[in-house]
Amino acid sequence: MNKFNLMIAGIALTCLVGSATAGDLKVIANASVPETSISLDELKGVFLITKTSLHDGTHVEPVLLKAGAVHESFLKEYLGKTDSALDTYYRSLVFTGKGSMPKILATDAEVESYVAKTKGAIGYVSSAPTTAGVKALEVK
Repeated sequence: MNKFNLMIAGIALTCLVGSATAGDLKVIANASVPETSISLDELKGVFLITKTSLHDGTHVEPVLLKAGAVHESFLKEYLGKTDSALDTYYRSLVFTGKGSMPKILATDAEVESYVAKTKGAIGYVSSAPTTAGVKALEVK
């Protein structure tokens, strides 16, 4: 293989390793959330803080990852926003008194732990939940 082909192969591999898709993440909820699925509109409403409860009346609280491929994929696939656009959106809610910043955690383990102990919490992680008190939600 010549240097050019090696360079192209390296770039392609970097792109594959560094990116995530919606299939690479799981939306999770505290066991108190009775639903096993959530509509895309409801999920978007929860994370954009336009909804504080699901259609059945269950109070919910969004939990976000701080950064990374799974976070970027979640924003793109489910919210239609970039990280900077979402940050600006949240800051405008806080500034106008219409909402507060959601909980933002650094790792999958921290998100799972917080969701497990917080009634109504909904978050996302890179793989199926392994913590007691947390379940996966199907996004429809």
